[in-house]
Order: sequence, then structure tokens, then C-alpha cells
Amino acid sequence: MSEPTGKYSITMPRDIAEAAKARSGRSGLSAYVAAAVARQIERDNLNELIQVAEAEHGPITEEEIQSLRDQLHQAREQQTQDGANAA
Repeated sequence: MSEPTGKYSITMPRDIAEAAKARSGRSGLSAYVAAAVARQIERDNLNELIQVAEAEHGPITEEEIQSLRDQLHQAREQQTQDGANAA
């Protein structure tokens, strides 16, 4: 069963609305806009979490960020290799 919905009126620049409508495909503009708003809420929540963590532990350094990116890259490479070896 899907979530209950409500009908809302929003205002946005025409060019953005037309681009969104063109990209929305079969799901329609409402679903496209709802997905975009959901992503923005996730980003806002993550930013709030980062602010709380940085207030408690201090800001994350560029070195820490790069280290985590390197770990993620290595994990993705390993998954790709594991997938190729399984095939």
C-alpha cells in the first residue's frame, strides 16, 4: 500500500518546471518533484548530523576525507573484481 498523498500548489521558475516535466517520464511530474524533495530532505538531515558530529568531535580534515574516499574506491574495486571472478 502506498503512502497517503496530499495535493499542494507550488511556484517555481518556468524553465525548471519544463525541464522537470520533460525528464519526469512515465512517473509524472509529481513523482519527480516528490523524489527531488525527498533527496533534499536527506541532504538536510545529513548536514544536521555532520554539524552535530563536528560540534562534538571537531571538523573533519581534508586528509580524513581523502582517506575515506580511498577506502571507498578500494572497496568498489574489490567488489568489481569479486563480481568478475564469480562470473
